[in-house]
Amino acid sequence: MKPFMRAQLERSVQRLSELDFLLSREDIMQDMTQFMALSREHAEVVALVNPYQEWLQQGQDILAAQSMLQDPEPEVQAMAQEEIEGGQAKLDALAAQLQRMLLPKDPDDARNAFLEIRAGTGGDESALFAGDLLRMYTRFCANQSWRVEVISESASELGGYKEVVIRIDGAGVYGALKFESGGHRVQRVPATETQGRIHTSACTVAVLAEPDEAQAIQINPADLRIDTFRASGAGGQHINKTDSAVRITHLPTGIVAECQDGRSQHSNKAQALRVLTARIQEKDRSERAAKDAAERKSLIGSGDRSDRIRTYNFPQGRFTDHRINLTLYKLLAIMEGDLGDVVEALQAFEAAEQLAALEGQT
Repeated sequence: MKPFMRAQLERSVQRLSELDFLLSREDIMQDMTQFMALSREHAEVVALVNPYQEWLQQGQDILAAQSMLQDPEPEVQAMAQEEIEGGQAKLDALAAQLQRMLLPKDPDDARNAFLEIRAGTGGDESALFAGDLLRMYTRFCANQSWRVEVISESASELGGYKEVVIRIDGAGVYGALKFESGGHRVQRVPATETQGRIHTSACTVAVLAEPDEAQAIQINPADLRIDTFRASGAGGQHINKTDSAVRITHLPTGIVAECQDGRSQHSNKAQALRVLTARIQEKDRSERAAKDAAERKSLIGSGDRSDRIRTYNFPQGRFTDHRINLTLYKLLAIMEGDLGDVVEALQAFEAAEQLAALEGQT
């Protein structure tokens, strides 16, 4: 194990002792906000310290077995050698586990997220593909027991969506879906094609971390223009007879957000403001990512909507993520929400990049 890792783990052991002491204090137990924050940190530190202590113990066991190699009995030597080999395998596995756990964490990974899908080139077929992507993501969310709420939608005449925005509520949503941002290309025979020719269409996807209200950027109300209008989507008599839909424009940046799904103008305004805040923060994040990319090239995570990240080839049943050269021949299953392998591969690639960066610092 590298010295910098060992030093970090030893600091975690010390921090665990501090947290045990703090959580035993009556004044902290009476402050529920502070108590809950320290309890969450305690759980995170315990999850790191336990395998580290197991790693230390395994090292001691290997040293004990090595001393047995001096025994004159061949059977004892054979048993010691077996213990050493098995112990070394466990030691290496624990070291790899600890290394992954020490990787830098994106503080937004645990957050809920807004997911936006917009039809691009391809006209009606692109809008139909946007509907297919929405179905893929909502089914994946259902498999994760995440809750999905439609924020705004603009349906196309032949089905699908010109644009749709959903909010996803659950554990680790942004961390799982953040690499979905970018251009998604589909190759298939459209339902509108009479000659059986394969067409290529595209959609863009953007995933935004839902801001923490306590840490969200402060927006000057004077910088906002708020318009109300009649919702165009489904929603029953009430929503179609009142100007309950809300569109908010941030004048300095030109960023716009709208919500038409709620029953009241008040709730739609609140939700649109949350989306607007997320988009402004994502703009800041993208600018920082672009600056970082100039210093260290990263194949994933830029979230630039002009980047073509995926191809969905229906004639071949092929799914390809171009950033990490991942090709899977189970496109129909993926379109039904089976995104687990894709998400895991992208997260593993990010972890490998982070490990390489850590190696470069040592």
